[in-house]
Amino acid sequence: MSCNYESDFASQWCPGCGNFDTLECLKTALCNLQIEARDFVIAAGIGQAAKLGFSLRCNLLAGLHGRALPLALGLKMANHKLQVLAVSGDGCFYAEGGNHLLHNARRNLDITMLASDNRVFGLTKGQASPTAAADFITKIHPEGSGAQPLEPTLLALSAGATFVAKAFTGNPDELTAIIEAGINHQGFALIDILSPCVSFNKVNTFAWLKKRIEPIAESHDRNNRAAALQLAQFNPEEKIPTGIYYQTEKPVYGAHKKALSGEPIAGRTQNYKPERVKPLFARYR
Repeated sequence: MSCNYESDFASQWCPGCGNFDTLECLKTALCNLQIEARDFVIAAGIGQAAKLGFSLRCNLLAGLHGRALPLALGLKMANHKLQVLAVSGDGCFYAEGGNHLLHNARRNLDITMLASDNRVFGLTKGQASPTAAADFITKIHPEGSGAQPLEPTLLALSAGATFVAKAFTGNPDELTAIIEAGINHQGFALIDILSPCVSFNKVNTFAWLKKRIEPIAESHDRNNRAAALQLAQFNPEEKIPTGIYYQTEKPVYGAHKKALSGEPIAGRTQNYKPERVKPLFARYR
């Protein structure tokens, strides 16, 4: 197979942005898994991280802010043979898209969610995101955000996700391995990717993270949800566990629906008659 995922669009991120590392790790993971560009699709939201799909030669559906997961759901229901990746940032997934995260995790939608977590809204110049510390100061939060930070792994575990992991762009080998494991997983896979913003977050830098990153011990039982929940209740000022917190197998969303069995809906063209939908589209001209 060809491992050429190069896009004609040049990346627009700031020099040194962690999204460059995520992009390269994703390319390596796709190549290692022998996935052709035509066999996977990215559902993207809005923000700096969501631009990743434009830097890949792949199928891409970009939507509204916070709405990457509904797009992923629709894509997976239309063609369950596709590998579907939802790609965006912590502002998009955990703020505007927080409700979609909860419900697609509990449904166990068979997708891989790559969440670039830098604790800021990078596209709109650095407001505090849901993962920012309460004392995180920005131009619009001169006295700190004042809200307790959301921990994505703890939220995903509580909502019922069947694969939960955290990675750091400063450790590309681990990040690549986790992306591969997430894509191979049958079910909802959340990968929270610590990806420092070099322009608008001068607190949670690469150096700050490297002092706190602590790989999960090999003795950790990934199939033990209680152990994973305990692991996710860490103090980020002291340590941040990276690796796979939890992984288990459960029926994926759609497996219970007879209409979705067999040939993907997208391929069922034998009974398609354009005249049946023409009146519907005519209403919106």
